Amino acid sequence: MPLTTSLLIRGGRLLDAATRSAPFTDLLLTDGVITQRGEPGFPAPPEVPVFEASGLLLHAGLINGHTHGSTNLAKATHDRWSLELLLNGAPGWAANQTLAHKALNTTLGAVEMLQKGCTSCYDLTFGFPLVTVDELIAIGQAYVNAGMRAVVAPMLQDISFYKAIPGLYDMLPEQLRQQLDAGPGDTGFILRQMEEALQRWPHDKSQVQLGIAPTIPLHCSDELTRGCAQLAAKYNAPLQSHVAESKVQAVAALQRWGHSLTAHFEQLGMLGPTFTVAHGVWLDDDDMRRLAAHGSSVSHNPGSNMRLGAGIADSRRMLELGVNLAIGTDGALCADNQNMYEAMRYASMVSNVRGPDYTRWLTAPEVFAAATAGGARATGFHQAGQLAVGRVADIVFLDLNAINWIPFNDPANQVVLTEDATSVRHVMVGGQWVVEHGRHVRSDLSQLAQQAQAAVAELSVANAQGTYLADALEQAVGSFCIGLCRSPFHVHRYGGPLGL
Repeated sequence: MPLTTSLLIRGGRLLDAATRSAPFTDLLLTDGVITQRGEPGFPAPPEVPVFEASGLLLHAGLINGHTHGSTNLAKATHDRWSLELLLNGAPGWAANQTLAHKALNTTLGAVEMLQKGCTSCYDLTFGFPLVTVDELIAIGQAYVNAGMRAVVAPMLQDISFYKAIPGLYDMLPEQLRQQLDAGPGDTGFILRQMEEALQRWPHDKSQVQLGIAPTIPLHCSDELTRGCAQLAAKYNAPLQSHVAESKVQAVAALQRWGHSLTAHFEQLGMLGPTFTVAHGVWLDDDDMRRLAAHGSSVSHNPGSNMRLGAGIADSRRMLELGVNLAIGTDGALCADNQNMYEAMRYASMVSNVRGPDYTRWLTAPEVFAAATAGGARATGFHQAGQLAVGRVADIVFLDLNAINWIPFNDPANQVVLTEDATSVRHVMVGGQWVVEHGRHVRSDLSQLAQQAQAAVAELSVANAQGTYLADALEQAVGSFCIGLCRSPFHVHRYGGPLGL
């Protein structure tokens, strides 16, 4: 399949999730954009190469609204742990990574996403300790090399995890507190580095753009948060933050500020059409109304929310109140894979278990829209997310002879509830083939495997002390946070009764 400036795709079926249909449709692509869409056999210039898509279902590339490219080397390394235990464990999985490690981490995630039908992502990448400008540029280059669209947003914080949650640091054993680097970060330096990265960003923003991610509101001083909002406005950069992901965060915000995380961010100028909440499990109606009023988005990450025991977000209420909904996998530390088909299936099912009124459950077309058009709005890749004239040709080709599609019934239901990425045959981004016959065309998986195993071995040695300290702190951190989660709160997002 040679790269061409024009391509005619004939004989395929084009998913129309909204009408639960997949009519036979031909597409003409020119310079990576869909320039004609119509009935099979419509007239086209005779010199244009033809790709025969008979037996294939075409759908818009999935858009991962929230992930962490920084965690792919650590996928599936832990079993039972909450968000707070994951953050406590950062010295064991995040520290001592070189520029090469960081680029490799990113590449692994990009290849997996592309092979599983995802063409764009919002990557909250390495943060504290602060990623360098050169490392950020290398991470962006990894997406360019892989052929994927991405927002690369470094996680920023100037308050340590242990000081961010009121009372946690003081409850830690004295001998362990002495081993922690829990002092404040240099806010001015962090903001200067972020601005330098925005000024120096060399990549085509239509493919890889630089965002800003004040990682968790509690982990950021007001000065840092305001600075992030000001930089985003100055450079037209997208913003994302982990807001109300866990009950610990929601309760701690009331203890620290007397109002919600969303209300605090609104006061500091963070909310707007380029801002995305990651998770939003513990948002209440007031929070959702604030987000909707500012045109903000939520990336719903149901698999991660279950994996970390964070709870079940009320995605139906978000849509009712006008919040733009995207769907994400989250990182490999708390999702274990980067499979957006799985994320869609989870999004459908967790809406069902919130209550018996089936009329309030998310429909398959709503889930697919969130994973495509909703993600396009959240990432800022507005030309993606839909296969229509004038939109970029980010196209996934599914094999209708694969077992997931036998028999062919309701294509919206099947892409959301049946597909698991094993039917993905080809993927193109901007009209260029990046996956052919299920394999990423720009990488050698055997070579990546060797590089990854070597990197894991190196980091295991380099981070041995950090892992030991995290393990020593786990019981104290875990028991404190469980106690905080048993505090009364005005919304309930767990799948079982409080305290069980």
